[in-house]
Amino acid sequence: MNEYLIAVVDDESEVLRVISEYFIPRGFKVKGFQDSACFFDFIGKKLPDIIILDVMFPGENGFDLCKKLKSRKIHAHIPIIMLSGKIEEQDKIFGLELGADDYVSKPFSLNELHARVEAVLRRCLPEDLPSEIRVGDLIAIDTDKYEVRVSGKKIDLTSTEFKILECLSARKGHAFTRNKILEYIWGDEKIVTEQTINVHINHIREKLGQKAGKLIKHIRGMGYKVEDTP
Repeated sequence: MNEYLIAVVDDESEVLRVISEYFIPRGFKVKGFQDSACFFDFIGKKLPDIIILDVMFPGENGFDLCKKLKSRKIHAHIPIIMLSGKIEEQDKIFGLELGADDYVSKPFSLNELHARVEAVLRRCLPEDLPSEIRVGDLIAIDTDKYEVRVSGKKIDLTSTEFKILECLSARKGHAFTRNKILEYIWGDEKIVTEQTINVHINHIREKLGQKAGKLIKHIRGMGYKVEDTP
């Protein structure tokens, strides 16, 4: 069972309670916030896998918070589902134009919200990877042949190392937590700890070489991502 972390931002304590009580038994972790200051303090230290954001939030409304999140490089990739009692089509369009991934009207069905969360999370990593993934001008990954080349030279990676590099490179710029990388490689059958990912990353960097290895970026306390430039 995947333990995705959901951050819920809503000033109604009852909403936070029912979402937590519904999702936690279904294998999710849930962290609720009733004010934006606590929320931003939290995501400055830990990245959630998805954010459920109330539009009618006191002070900075949900639209403001969504805009702020999408303007930050480290947070822009996190999918957002907006909750709102405002059902006008223009409000939904505005939220989606700001970068929200989905929009659920209040009052909402928990089963529907669950389905929306699952659907958004499934879109986080493409199911059908291209036959070749390129990272900048240095790295070429052949997903059919399981081969990696750096500046045209073949690099020998273990199957685990290849899958980690494939995972990160398939969504360049996307910050993956160590737990998310574990889930991509082993699914529900996790046989190693998150710390093991650090060891594998170090091995991958060494094999890629000094210049190409710098394309794998470490995000302190959170995880890793790949970018086209060092």
